[in-house]
Amino acid sequence: MSGGAAAARRPPAGLTAPWLMLLLPALYSLVDAALVARGAPPWQTLLSVLAAVALLWRRRFPVTVLLLTMPGSYLDDIWLAPITAVYTVAAERPRPRVVVPCATLFALVEFFHWPVSEQTFTISRDTALYAIQSVMLAAGPAATGLLSRTRRELASRLDELTRGQERESRLLAERVLSEERGRLAREMHDVVSHQVSLISIQAGALQVSTPDPAAAGVARTIRELSVRTLEELRQMVGVLRAGGPRTGTPLAPQPRLADLPRLIEESGLTADAELVPGDRPWPEAVERAAYRTVQEALTNITKYAPEAAVHVRVRARGRRLRVEVRNEAPPVRPVQILPGGGHGLVGLRERAQLLGGSLTAGPTPDGGFEVRADLPAPSS
Repeated sequence: MSGGAAAARRPPAGLTAPWLMLLLPALYSLVDAALVARGAPPWQTLLSVLAAVALLWRRRFPVTVLLLTMPGSYLDDIWLAPITAVYTVAAERPRPRVVVPCATLFALVEFFHWPVSEQTFTISRDTALYAIQSVMLAAGPAATGLLSRTRRELASRLDELTRGQERESRLLAERVLSEERGRLAREMHDVVSHQVSLISIQAGALQVSTPDPAAAGVARTIRELSVRTLEELRQMVGVLRAGGPRTGTPLAPQPRLADLPRLIEESGLTADAELVPGDRPWPEAVERAAYRTVQEALTNITKYAPEAAVHVRVRARGRRLRVEVRNEAPPVRPVQILPGGGHGLVGLRERAQLLGGSLTAGPTPDGGFEVRADLPAPSS
């Protein structure tokens, strides 16, 4: 049964409040005493009221409360108070050596009720039926109390089993996740790391062999970016193999807003930048999200519009950091477009939403493209 279904079948909390469950038996026992004690002497009424009031302490002293209900049951023929007391003894003290004597005592008190008549000791059908009634009055609440106690114990054990199954399911999911991380780490190391290393080696060879200074500069930039990518990739592989960033070791020196000018310069695009993040210190997560937004936008422009003019704006607006990266319509369409799965902008949007911000991306009326992110900083 699901948690929602169980909650739907559970009675309202107000109907099973502990104080109400403690008070109700005392109230209906007082009503029983008032109905039975009509015309009885005051001292008998007092015994019946004492039996009803004693029920308020039945959970703490169940056997004592049962004994206090016996005089009223013997002299005034009340039923509800002693029945409730027998039930409580069976529910709170379920040992047979306690339940059986208490239930037997109530049965004997009920059978040899005051005043004792001669018919009580005669063997007849009426006497047998009255004896059966007395036994049932005692055995019924005792059996119900034992059943209630067993039900509570079963519910407690079922709850423990449920928690154990949830714990095992969580451990199994963590193990599967750890294995998947290990597989992903191996794939990244075997495929991506190898190819990026080849790019770095080829760029280094081109830098040394080419006589063209411009080509040598481009090769140097490619080699530096490849080396930096390898470093970040190796740290990420280490985190995946360790089962997640729970060791407290940072992945690498994380990019900040101060690194944006170098990022824009190394992109090789014709870009103008307006970086006015304000005087207030921004949280590391906000600065990292801003950096990754600009990085992803510049990467997309490099793939789809490398000849277009680019405008980068990073400005503070109160407690929010506005990041805008816009490119104008490209003069020519690139001959070869690098492959992309569209996951970069999705990841940026999720990152912004986790910070409580938003990210929009779409074409502009002049044929360009714009990425805009609003990243809020938590109030100190």
